Amino acid sequence: MKKSLLAVCAAAAAPAFAYAQSSVTLYGIVDQGLSYFSNAATTNANGSVSGHSAVRLLSGVMQQSRWGLRGSEDLGGGLKTIFVLENGFDASTGKAAQGGLLFGKKAFVGMSSPYGTLTLGRQYDTNVDMLGTMEGAGQWGGYMAAHPGDLDNINNTNSTNNAIKYTSNTYGGFTVAGMFSPGGVAGNFARNRIWSLSAGYVGGALSLAAGYLDVQNPNTGFYGNTGSPAAVVNGVPGSNMVSPVYSGYASAQSLAVAAAAAAWTIGPATAGVVYSNTRFRNLGDLSSGPNPHGLSGTAAFNNVEVNFRYQFTPLLLWGVAYNYTRGASVGGHDGATYNQIASGVDYLLSKRTDVYLIGVYQQASGTDSTGNAAVAAINGPSASANNKQAVVRVGMRHKF
Repeated sequence: MKKSLLAVCAAAAAPAFAYAQSSVTLYGIVDQGLSYFSNAATTNANGSVSGHSAVRLLSGVMQQSRWGLRGSEDLGGGLKTIFVLENGFDASTGKAAQGGLLFGKKAFVGMSSPYGTLTLGRQYDTNVDMLGTMEGAGQWGGYMAAHPGDLDNINNTNSTNNAIKYTSNTYGGFTVAGMFSPGGVAGNFARNRIWSLSAGYVGGALSLAAGYLDVQNPNTGFYGNTGSPAAVVNGVPGSNMVSPVYSGYASAQSLAVAAAAAAWTIGPATAGVVYSNTRFRNLGDLSSGPNPHGLSGTAAFNNVEVNFRYQFTPLLLWGVAYNYTRGASVGGHDGATYNQIASGVDYLLSKRTDVYLIGVYQQASGTDSTGNAAVAAINGPSASANNKQAVVRVGMRHKF
């Protein structure tokens, strides 16, 4: 009787395993090229700073060089188990990016269903998912064309650890997504906590997106979540925030980003606009980071980008974008203003390989987060020595 019952159970289970299918895919991007910088800041032996032009072989400008594993298993009934492990690396040196993390870009497991996808691990915040491709940087400009310092993180300078993310399926053109990352600090539920909520719509020629990102203790929980965060000195964490656009705000207790974007496509042409408001709130929290200038209150930035893209042929794309960033006064000075224009051309040599040319010019004015005269800070290895900077990039990208 027991043997018969076992046989019936085994027979009932057999069809479920028969149609279950699994797959694992190795994929990646190698992006490499030459970049010219004007006025790259150089610290001299006497401590003074001067500007010099520089030509550098840089990896991962249009898209960060990476390799990854992507897999799924069909569980039946519309359910699938999924995972992604993605490593960022520097093709110029072979070093791992994201502070040396093995899978610093993404590392998550989850499940997709007819009702949406739930994933757990290191992931992008939902603003990146919904708004990233509506910024010029996400279409044809790469990180050099992103907003100064990528201060709103729409270009995904920082991924999120310990993230629980849900993304709905698309209904009537609408998609919504939410992410929550508990800080994991015993006795302080709010510390290092991150959450985001975003929505997008695509219908005919119109695309819309909006989202909100909230980060507690951003210097440690967001900018410092790589494998090599700054050292703690006398109980105060060092600054993990590199760009002078906001590096002086490491003592912010929280970071809030509200963003929205719209795009309209007519034939081969697409025009778009992206707006973001970024706030480094409650400055002066030494448990978050250093505060050498004794700042308090909130440092706010308003950022507006208008962009245009034209697809001349299926193989040839051109884009241009103008970006205006204005920082509010904090610490007794007027804040900084950044004007930036970028343009790029991308040509497909094949389905997997393209060559591209990107040019970016930026001019700064006012006083930046460090309390000094604002310098141009195009995203890249080095800020300018003065308030103007230009970058030209010629690169090749191969996807596999």
